[in-house]
Amino acid sequence: MTSKLIIALDFPNAHQAFDFVKLLSPNNCKLKVGFELFVAAGPDFVKRLVDQGFDVFLDLKFHDIPNTVAAACRRSANLGIWMMNVHASGGKKMLFAAVEALKEQDDAPLLIAVSVLTSMDDASLLDIGVKQTAQEQVLKLSIMSKACGLDGMVCSAQEAALLRQNLGAEFLLVTPGIRPKGTNQGDQLRIMTPELAMMAGSSYLVIGRPVTQANDPLRLIEQINMSLAL
Repeated sequence: MTSKLIIALDFPNAHQAFDFVKLLSPNNCKLKVGFELFVAAGPDFVKRLVDQGFDVFLDLKFHDIPNTVAAACRRSANLGIWMMNVHASGGKKMLFAAVEALKEQDDAPLLIAVSVLTSMDDASLLDIGVKQTAQEQVLKLSIMSKACGLDGMVCSAQEAALLRQNLGAEFLLVTPGIRPKGTNQGDQLRIMTPELAMMAGSSYLVIGRPVTQANDPLRLIEQINMSLAL
């Protein structure tokens, strides 16, 4: 069975990232490349990961006018990635443009949307003029994203049960803010353990610093996979 674990490569450059990736196997995890590492290492770094057999989640959260996002999605798909994302708050026209752009691609990656960042809570949303709770906003954006044809959402595991109930079994729920027992919460506010997240309905779990900064990352990955009965 394929691992449901996505390791966030939270490194400042390609050299450090590759030193860490040497410890891993495509059989025990997938990989996420975010803003910092992509800016530092570029598209060729992503291609190298793909060439090594890893499923790569390109986490750049595109949010711009529809034409720009559509073009960015096409370029990203050419890297051979497994999954990518956009911001649902970009609106229906932007989401439709992203979906249509990927329909033109052979072996197109999965396309998911970001609802509310896991570093934000109700008070953070109110600061930017959103009067709904984080949970209400996540549900609203997720329903819109599914209607636009996206494959799933990035959300907190705390909203996974609600989204699973409202959006069905096939809609992907990719949950960051995962913290194995005994690890630091960091800057995440809406967090959950791997076991509870899967029980709540998560499809894939994103874990970064608790693994990348662990004394024995491979052992921790194996423990998490075993705890999820993989």
